[in-house]
Amino acid sequence: MAGIITGMNTPKKIIGLIVIGALVGLGIYLFTTMRSSATRSPLVWAYLTNPAENQGYVIKSGTRCGAAPFIFPTDGMVGYLWDDSFKVGHRHQGIDIFAGTEVGVTPVIAAYPGYLTRLADWRSSVIMRVPDDPLQPGRQIWLYYTHMADANGNSFVALEFPPGASEMYVEGGTLLGYQGNYSGDPNNPVGVHLHFSVVRDDGSGHFLNELEISNTNDPSAYLGMELNANTKPDGIPTCR
Repeated sequence: MAGIITGMNTPKKIIGLIVIGALVGLGIYLFTTMRSSATRSPLVWAYLTNPAENQGYVIKSGTRCGAAPFIFPTDGMVGYLWDDSFKVGHRHQGIDIFAGTEVGVTPVIAAYPGYLTRLADWRSSVIMRVPDDPLQPGRQIWLYYTHMADANGNSFVALEFPPGASEMYVEGGTLLGYQGNYSGDPNNPVGVHLHFSVVRDDGSGHFLNELEISNTNDPSAYLGMELNANTKPDGIPTCR
């Protein structure tokens, strides 16, 4: 009888072990990603409050890191990375580059040639279609730039790209706009920065929802930076 009872309990034990293993894995993941974000946050704050004393973190607009296909799209410190986590359930879909200036001052340029679209209701964003991914040729990707407006939604996107613009060819290095702090809520502006992400194509020539990290690629490799800066003690990436 004891053997029968043990046999009947075995599947429950296995399921229990699987659940425990999954919870441990989730805990390790959350600890790692949130710890990385927490490590970077004081450095971001130090940079924003005294950028002149923290210029060692700055990557200049137009910089090409090694043989990277993209040039750096703006001046600033890469404060938050792809897959950072600021709260449980949130996974950052791109990188945040902080200028350390007021709104509307720091230029944003195209990191790579492509075809620019700005939807009619986009106040602070543009997206560029790149027909041939330089890291995985034959695949189409999209480059998304956002926060180019002030807290009230006054746009800093270059006038050449009005709302409703579609498939306008743009060379790498072209001025797209200026860094802002638009969040959609005038009472809760974000710090002045550019959010830059690499968005996947849906296979039918359209970009996927950038808010889901599974629809994005880590921009680090395209920009020639350490992947998630995991090997750097301070966690702030610079050129490889």
